Parts: sequence; C-alpha cells; structure tokens
Amino acid sequence: MPLFDAMLQVFVTLNGISSSPFVLILLAFAGAFLGAKVVEVIPYTRRIIERREAQAAERQ
Repeated sequence: MPLFDAMLQVFVTLNGISSSPFVLILLAFAGAFLGAKVVEVIPYTRRIIERREAQAAERQ
C-alpha cells in the first residue's frame, strides 16, 4: 500500500498545481519541446522526416 499512498499524493499535488494557468502553459511548452526532441531521436521517425525533406528538395 505505500506505493498507492505515494501515487495518491502525486495526483493530489498535480491537481493543485494544474489549477494554475501559468503552470499549465509551462507544462505545454515543456511537453512540446520534449515531444519534438523525442521525434528527432527515434530512428523510424527520423527516416520519415529525411524522406519528406528529400522530396521537398527534389520539387524545388
């Protein structure tokens, strides 16, 4: 049960924090930044991006 208590405490804390619009904006920017970095790191998505860039270069 200690794990459940810790999880409950985290959810209660995040619920209090998420009521502030400034914190939500910061979380949104952080999520967007990390999402962009993750897409660049994953090899499969990197190949997709490189193919699109190559196709765009061929069209010009």
